[in-house]
Amino acid sequence: MSLRHIEVFHAVYSNGSVSGAARSLNVSQPSVTKVLKHAEMLLGFPLFERAKGGLVPTEDAHTLFADVAEIQDRVYALRQASKNLRQGRTGMLRISALPSLSLNVLPATAARFLATHQGVGFDLQTVHHEDMVRKLYERETDVVIGYEVPPDAPVSHRWLGEAELVVLFRDEDMPDPPARIAFEELKGRPFISPIRSGPVGRLLLGELQRLDVHLDEVVSARTFYIASALVQAGVGMAIVDNFTAHAALAPGLSYRPLQPSLVFDVHAIHLQNRPPSGLATAFLKLMGDAIESL
Repeated sequence: MSLRHIEVFHAVYSNGSVSGAARSLNVSQPSVTKVLKHAEMLLGFPLFERAKGGLVPTEDAHTLFADVAEIQDRVYALRQASKNLRQGRTGMLRISALPSLSLNVLPATAARFLATHQGVGFDLQTVHHEDMVRKLYERETDVVIGYEVPPDAPVSHRWLGEAELVVLFRDEDMPDPPARIAFEELKGRPFISPIRSGPVGRLLLGELQRLDVHLDEVVSARTFYIASALVQAGVGMAIVDNFTAHAALAPGLSYRPLQPSLVFDVHAIHLQNRPPSGLATAFLKLMGDAIESL
């Protein structure tokens, strides 16, 4: 299959019809039909079956689409790079970060960086801990900003700063909070648990077990963002990272660090054979400054 065959197949598969594919590619419907038939002739099997309202992909088409989608992404990246060069852009930064860092710290750092690097383009993504290595391997991103360096993976990292777990609560639920909140003070209160939220959740679980403290878990939230939304809705209190708490602050919400404190590191992670570029290094320095300022 040529790139043209791949482009047309991808468009028909994504739009579900020849007419939709033609509109997305800005070509005529007969042109799409002709290229699609030629692709099927080369492959030796049909890619779609006609059905009421459009085209239905065959099982072979479903199998083929995963590889085709990857090729399309790479072609798009190449076109974007060419466009950046035409427009005089000096580079493209592909940065992924955990959702908690993407709520406030990452966009704020990008805005600050662009103020002095106006020719740079950004491809910013959120990523969950279990997908970090895959995104790096598959070249979906160049740098991942996370809390734990994946063990037994060919990656390197640089330390960006330190984060801390805090208690997020409604003011009406704790009208006179202390400077730091002990776990004992959370007993008997509805608790939104982030224990299943990856390495930070495991850190919290280990501390609860060490102190032999059992909290009244009413909801288990797999992301800190969901946990903070549940706090705002009045479901209970939550322990989240300080980045999420800072981004979630609204009238009637407050947060305090724990006693004893629970801190953890923030790392910029990359493949060993693909160290950050000079631009990426400059961006990561600003990111570290933003992390340390919270």
